Amino acid sequence: MITNDREFRAALDGLDARQQRLAAVRFVEDVLPLCTDERINRAMVVAADGGASTTALADALKSVKAATIDCHARCGAEGDWEAQAGYFVARAAIAALTPLGQLPGGSAWQAAMSCRMAQTSKSIVSGENSGELETERQYAILSAYMNS
Repeated sequence: MITNDREFRAALDGLDARQQRLAAVRFVEDVLPLCTDERINRAMVVAADGGASTTALADALKSVKAATIDCHARCGAEGDWEAQAGYFVARAAIAALTPLGQLPGGSAWQAAMSCRMAQTSKSIVSGENSGELETERQYAILSAYMNS
C-alpha cells in the first residue's frame, strides 16, 4: 500500500506509457463529477481503452484541449471556484492523454496533481478539506491498480 508521495511517485515512474495513461484515467475518473463538460467524459472513455489507437487518443486529446480552453474562460471570467475545479479536471484529462515523456514528472503525475488542484478548488467553495483526501484516494487508486 502506497502511503506517501515519494512512494507514489516511484510507483508511477515504474509504469510504462500505457500503464501511466490507465492510472491517470483512474485519477481523473475520481474527480470527473467536478467537471460538467461532456467532452471530458467521452475522452476518458477513449483513454480508458487499453487498446485505443494512436489516432483515437490524439483525437480525444484535441477534444480535451478545446474543452480546457472553454473551462478556463468560464472560471476566469467569473472567478468561480467550482468552474476552476472543472478546469483542473480538464487539465488532468490532458495529462492523461499526453504521450509519456512530454510532461515533467510524467503524464500520470501531472494528472494526479491537477486532480488534487480540482479538489482544492472544490474545498474553497465547500469548506471541506478535500485536497488531502484526494491525495489519500490517489494512493489507494494506484495501489489497487498495481495489484490488479
